[in-house]
Amino acid sequence: MRQRSSARPTTRIEDHGLIGNLRTAALVDHRGSIDWMCVPRFDSPAVLANLLGTEEHGMWTLGPVGLGGGAPEANRRRYLDGTLILESTWLTPTGTVQLLDFMPVGDETAQLVRIVRGISGCVPMRSLLRARPGYGYRVPDLVSDGVRASIDLGLGGLWLDAPTPVLIRTDSRDLSSEFTLSEGETLVFSLSWQPGTDAPPVPDGDRLLEQTQAFWQDWISRSTYAGPDRDAVERSLITLKALQHEPTGAFVAAPTTSLPEEIGGVRNWDYRFSWLRDSALMGEALLSCGYLEEFTKLVKWLQRVFDGRPESLQIMYGVGGERDLTEQILDWLPGFAGSAPVRIGNAAAGQLQIDVYGEVVDALFKAQLHDPSLAPVVAPLVTGLVTCLEDLFETPDMGIWEVRGPRRHFVHSKIMAWIAFDRAIQLIAAGHGDGPVDRWVGIRDRLHTQVCERGYDPDRNTFTQSYGSQELDASLLHIVTSGFLPPDDPRIVGTVKAIQRELSTKGGFLLRYPTKGDNEGVDGLPGDEGAFLICMGWLIAALAAIGRPEEAEIFKQQLLQIRNDLGLLAEEWDPETSRQLGNYPQGLSHVGAVLAAMATVPRPVSSGTR
Repeated sequence: MRQRSSARPTTRIEDHGLIGNLRTAALVDHRGSIDWMCVPRFDSPAVLANLLGTEEHGMWTLGPVGLGGGAPEANRRRYLDGTLILESTWLTPTGTVQLLDFMPVGDETAQLVRIVRGISGCVPMRSLLRARPGYGYRVPDLVSDGVRASIDLGLGGLWLDAPTPVLIRTDSRDLSSEFTLSEGETLVFSLSWQPGTDAPPVPDGDRLLEQTQAFWQDWISRSTYAGPDRDAVERSLITLKALQHEPTGAFVAAPTTSLPEEIGGVRNWDYRFSWLRDSALMGEALLSCGYLEEFTKLVKWLQRVFDGRPESLQIMYGVGGERDLTEQILDWLPGFAGSAPVRIGNAAAGQLQIDVYGEVVDALFKAQLHDPSLAPVVAPLVTGLVTCLEDLFETPDMGIWEVRGPRRHFVHSKIMAWIAFDRAIQLIAAGHGDGPVDRWVGIRDRLHTQVCERGYDPDRNTFTQSYGSQELDASLLHIVTSGFLPPDDPRIVGTVKAIQRELSTKGGFLLRYPTKGDNEGVDGLPGDEGAFLICMGWLIAALAAIGRPEEAEIFKQQLLQIRNDLGLLAEEWDPETSRQLGNYPQGLSHVGAVLAAMATVPRPVSSGTR
């Protein structure tokens, strides 16, 4: 086993841009370095893993040669309008160059295309590809004929196509090209994955660029969102679309693993899987902006993973429906900014998280309200899930934040169970399903009474994290828009105020719940973390619902301002260091951005007469 090497020089998580092909994704930093890429799926082993280690763990740098021989940062980055095509621009002493990075959509063969353009002058350039299969563990065999090189991955291979001579560095097993780019010159580099040993055809870069641009611009043109901050919403929608695995319809929570929730800490998890909760919320956000097709694909995936047996439900799966997500530690990787351990797989797959039933049922219920033709499709899923929930709703669980400490009667879980029974009852009342309505009404009412008695602190006028506890939890903001109580109920208003008072950080961002530094907290883990960004979205929706729209608007702008220069959000925000934390880009954070925008759309003022 390799010894763990020292961590890479400090960068920020948000220094990276996302590109993807609806099957996998890659992250590109501001120096033109591909620092993370898994092929052929989101959860396949990384072949470029500099993100979690050093350059020796795999990267592909393409850009100008700096004064000291290194790669300088781009002066400007942006996405081409309405696309996932990343443009980086360098203004150098000898000229200006641009780099377009993208992954073509619609082909089983994963490809990463990089097009460099000379805008002015004459600029020395370098391409340096260091592929390291198995998350940076293995040095592969290389073969090159000068302009095409093959990289043996064991299972399948990579082919580098270059318009300039490609040299194999025998000392490091890198593929290197050095050239000069002149004004008006365009060169196309590409990296293609193929499952067998046969070489793929040489990509037509111009055609692929045109097709990829047309795909994304056509897709975003179908958005029905017409409110304020439209550019921000559309960037979040494109990001959510990029996290859906096209062949199956499953969403990954994020395309990365082990980006830390605390720099140097141990809260590092693999998010390249499909949580039912995250998938439901991501699909619901897309549905709210007119994307019925994406939600319908998700429903079909849910049908496949349930397979008529909702009692066997897991809270997460692989994008192909895989159930075995065994957690492992990769001890040869030092982790991002020295944050170890690096984990693949996720042990939370075996947890009981009762809230999942509520999020999935609620999303399915809203979908059939949006399109009544979905009612006969979603009704069996809803009634099947609620039938299973009958045996679980009184059981303590690990909750929405999948704690690794003792199970508790989490109030959020109970509220989401109430939602599941309530939506099933409504669906059946509308004639779209069958079930023991009287019994479910009794359970729903019992849950309501129980939460109000055991999950509410009358002295502080707030609902609490779990039965009998004094702690608060930002997930309780879900109660505001759930229908559990009217938004103007004093207990609802009091809960919003208490969460702001006790869980707010600098800038008004919210912690999920209190942590205890070096001591283990409620989640069974030591260490602290940043402010969780989906909670900001819930807060904004809650403030708008309880009649505080001006404050909701202020917090929405706070949330949008911490996005990086490309409009992307990680899982968390560190208000002290003003940097993003956690896996990136995070689907739930972009759900929060969409939710915040929709909650603050000005409502028309009635012009009725007295």
